[in-house]
Amino acid sequence: MVEPNNTTVSDNTENGAHNMVKLTIDNCEVVVPEHTTILDAAKSVSIQIPTLCYLRDLNEIGGCRVCVVEVEGCDQLVAACNNYVLDGMVVHTNSPKAREARRTNVQLLLSQHDSRCTSCVRSGNCNLQTIANDLGIFYLPYEQHLAREGWDFDFPIIRDNDKCIKCMRCIKVCESVQGLGIWDLTNRATHTAVGTRGRAPIGKTDCVACGQCITHCPTGALRERDDTETVFDAIADPDKIVLVQIAPAVRSAWGEELGIPREEATVERLACALRRVGFEYVFDTDFSADLTIMEEGSELLERLGKAVKGEGDTHGWPMFTSCCPGWVRFVKARYPEFVDSLSTSKSPQQMFGAIAKTYYAKVLGVEPERLFVVSVMPCTAKKAERALPSMMGEGGAPDVDVALTVREMVRMIRASHVSVDTLTEEPLDTPLGFGTGAGVIFGATGGVMEAAVRSAYYLVTGKNPDADFFTDVRGLDGWKEAVADIEGTRVRVAVAHGLGNAARLLDAIRDGRVSYDFVEVMACPGGCVGGGGQPIHDGCELAAERGQVLWGLDANAEIRFSHENPDVQACYREFLGEPLSPLAEDLLHTDHHAWSMPNEGAC
Repeated sequence: MVEPNNTTVSDNTENGAHNMVKLTIDNCEVVVPEHTTILDAAKSVSIQIPTLCYLRDLNEIGGCRVCVVEVEGCDQLVAACNNYVLDGMVVHTNSPKAREARRTNVQLLLSQHDSRCTSCVRSGNCNLQTIANDLGIFYLPYEQHLAREGWDFDFPIIRDNDKCIKCMRCIKVCESVQGLGIWDLTNRATHTAVGTRGRAPIGKTDCVACGQCITHCPTGALRERDDTETVFDAIADPDKIVLVQIAPAVRSAWGEELGIPREEATVERLACALRRVGFEYVFDTDFSADLTIMEEGSELLERLGKAVKGEGDTHGWPMFTSCCPGWVRFVKARYPEFVDSLSTSKSPQQMFGAIAKTYYAKVLGVEPERLFVVSVMPCTAKKAERALPSMMGEGGAPDVDVALTVREMVRMIRASHVSVDTLTEEPLDTPLGFGTGAGVIFGATGGVMEAAVRSAYYLVTGKNPDADFFTDVRGLDGWKEAVADIEGTRVRVAVAHGLGNAARLLDAIRDGRVSYDFVEVMACPGGCVGGGGQPIHDGCELAAERGQVLWGLDANAEIRFSHENPDVQACYREFLGEPLSPLAEDLLHTDHHAWSMPNEGAC
């Protein structure tokens, strides 16, 4: 709040500091706690200093030199992102000296950057582009030098070093948050570049394709493999019947890039948009999320029953969820001893594809080969999952033909000239288009666990609990644990999100420091709502806000238990029989040993 005397007092005390510092920034007096950076002090009075490499608490190296400011009495310009305020300091964020240095630094970055913005996936949503425009850079005084390095364009994640500005964000996210260390600096001096550690081909690394490097890249140096033209071709093929499924977390974010407020960006309005793109049938992955709960919950109870009898695994490790393909890839690459503890249940994406090309093909009365199944996912690892040899139907065709990110879907909507202002709410198709509140919370960390416990209670007792009887695993703590009391049966559970947290949890389980019955892990921070395929807002982490959308939809849902989904009940009654039936095992379960990560078991 700006006081009448033009002095601003910040309430930023999250670092625990109590001593206040008074300084002047662009002729505005500011009072902030000591150990506040110049960047944050300026932000407290709505003065925005541009940044490129900066990520709060993760990448505060001041490497790009775009945030440099002039401090009176200091001969050199200083980086605002990692220099603290001092009492009496006078700062000029946009003085001629600071502006000229910022302009020169950006021009030097552009001299090693492919500036063909019209053919860049991040055009219009690129921090470098915005800063260059704001600085009035309309020509480059320096000769351009580009790396022209090759890449495996079949891999779900594409790197274009000609667009890399060496900000180090991808390195820090992959190493410090995800604990993988796939990216590293290569070469030295003027030849320094970012690439895979040891310069290994990306397909030979332990990359789990989570896509966090993409969402934290400020330019178009990292992107997902674009599969939109494949889908457009299928839509144009008169012999194809094109179905699309919408993942739970998609409804929390799809309107962001299209300027649609969250309360208006409903899944029903998205169904309208996708039909205008050309999809013949629009379904909800919430349906197969509920189906997953039936299979995974039954599998858990079966394992617990065997454990009580002293059968099955003897090491006492818990059963782990298998909904997240990035997590499954991580386990196989870094902790292969836990592979047999993964649930054999396929992910909701893959369950939907298997049911669509069998059960739904019969409902339509068509040959399965005519169905072309597309999924819209908040995830880049889904592109790798759908291509696994264990995810193919009887004829060798994939259960899911194409997995699109939310960003790709938005590009298809724009390319189809769909006017978002005229979208109306349209119901999803049946019988695979209905999902419960339990299905929708799959997209948030803790949601799979909560949904599973709700139905496990019913499967054990024959009656429903209060839908909110078990909420202990909600929230964004990286590693949560709780005990679910099912009328005297105590089930020890844990939830982790972000692979760095998953690694800490696995280490503790392996060392015998903790013990659980059931564990949920999602590769991306916040769960699927923070997935690598979601819309990108540079410097903003929106997993918490998006997650609240899903919890709100659950709270207001007419049905909040997966086992009460009428479409799921009909699928079992008319086709599958019951959970874990031979047909269900054949279609809805998988063998995690049927494929390998490049370095599986090497760590």
